[in-house]
Amino acid sequence: QVQLAASGGGPVPAGGSLRLSCAASGRTFSSVLLFWFRRAPGMDREFVAAISWSGDSTNYADSVKGRYTISRGNAKNTIDLQMNSLKPEDTAVYYCAADRIRPGGSVEYRYWGQGTQVTVSS
Repeated sequence: QVQLAASGGGPVPAGGSLRLSCAASGRTFSSVLLFWFRRAPGMDREFVAAISWSGDSTNYADSVKGRYTISRGNAKNTIDLQMNSLKPEDTAVYYCAADRIRPGGSVEYRYWGQGTQVTVSS
């Protein structure tokens, strides 16, 4: 089992920056994809960004492309999300997640972490 814990959220003014971090513990696997998701008030959870375990491949939602950067932390058991030029619509609870991938490429299991609140004021 992989355990994930997000941190770094808080209040921030529009146009500001914030860095979120997710620490992973427990079992690790040779093929893992790492994610950030978010859920805005009254909305479903939505995809934000993804990164391969090696860090050589990333993907972003159109709404955050060019403003957010996902990366492996300096410690290899962390996932970071650098958020710049924040907008009020970025206000949400942010979650980290990890997908265990089978050798054939299918998702075996998705692990979810607890969220951290980001509130962007106008």
